[in-house]
Amino acid sequence: MSYLEKKDPLVYEYVQKELARQRNNLEMIASENFVSKAVLEAQGSILTNKYAEGYPGKRYYGGCVNVDVIENIARDRLKELFSAEHVNVQPHSGSQANMAAYMSILEHGDTVLGMDLAHGGHLTHGHPLNFSGKSYKFVSYGVSKDTETIDYENVREIAVATRPKLIVAGASAYPREIDFEKFRDIADEIGAYFMVDMAHIAGLVAANLHMNPIPYADFVTSTTHKTLRGPRGGIVLCKEKFAKALDRNVFPGMQGGPLMHIIAAKAVAFYEALQPEYKEYMLKVKNNAHKLAEALVNKGFRVVSGGTDNHMILLDVKHKFNVTGKDAEHLLDEVGITTNKNMIPFDNEKPFVTSGIRIGTPALTTRGFTISDMEEIADIFYETLKNKEENNNLTKQKARVRKLTEKYPLYLCE
Repeated sequence: MSYLEKKDPLVYEYVQKELARQRNNLEMIASENFVSKAVLEAQGSILTNKYAEGYPGKRYYGGCVNVDVIENIARDRLKELFSAEHVNVQPHSGSQANMAAYMSILEHGDTVLGMDLAHGGHLTHGHPLNFSGKSYKFVSYGVSKDTETIDYENVREIAVATRPKLIVAGASAYPREIDFEKFRDIADEIGAYFMVDMAHIAGLVAANLHMNPIPYADFVTSTTHKTLRGPRGGIVLCKEKFAKALDRNVFPGMQGGPLMHIIAAKAVAFYEALQPEYKEYMLKVKNNAHKLAEALVNKGFRVVSGGTDNHMILLDVKHKFNVTGKDAEHLLDEVGITTNKNMIPFDNEKPFVTSGIRIGTPALTTRGFTISDMEEIADIFYETLKNKEENNNLTKQKARVRKLTEKYPLYLCE
């Protein structure tokens, strides 16, 4: 009997149910992944007991001799991973990483140019209900209606017309590679700072499968989960000239004590990402996504922008199957496939309904799925949505999903 089971059987019960859900479902949310047992161990370690406000060598608490070393390990590994001049590993989330970067160079009310949430951007890129939209004056760029990709000349025109102090690149639902050099050129033309939120593509960047934003951006932010396959948390990378401002705005400007158990888990994840096998993993993630998109198109799905350059696919489910993203998410969940409803560019549905779903291959690939499995998964998608009214169809598709999950077991006991 585990300590948790003995102490709090109710919480233990639902942890075990969640483990069963993860084992028995196809996890296809593009922002989710499965961490290694080493990351889990570090995250669940006794380091959670230690308060360590400040930075290594400059703490406001005693007893930080060991956590100082751990944080420096995390920082050194992160610098090596992305060839960064300065890093901060303390942000608790990607949103807080973005907040810290904004606070380092912006004043309240400054103009910022970011990607429209409805076209693939993120809440922290200017949504009116988010701190970013409340604190700064955001203007938006989007994608071309014809190609559903970023029109860099249009971005330039908006930048010249609005003269933002900061331009933000990066997205939460954009399946194509982003050209950071073009964004840097636009920023230089108008004298703006340039920031990249690479939360989704950080793993691809680390594996040299996507352009590295570090040479072009003043600030680069990311989460440490998603493709990086670490614990849930945030990081900021920047030019050395912004180092003091960044660190001051993370602590004490934005948050208090760092989560040392999470920083240790980040350090482990960075180590894993520096290994040759990680690059092989990310190549498989990208190849699986490309094959899955191709298979879905062959089944009659409309894939936004016609395909993918990364780990992510946006599906227009309303086009072919006349179901909303909300309904598609529910139907797929019924058969054991976890996705999320997502707006597509120029969507006519409300954000909580949507015409699309967003899917990705990082978690499947971590589990062991290969290109040969993508045709089967695409067919399950097709049969689930096409024959949604057919008696027993969902039961049939659920059995197919279970067969796949049994082929690639998750978190087996050693």
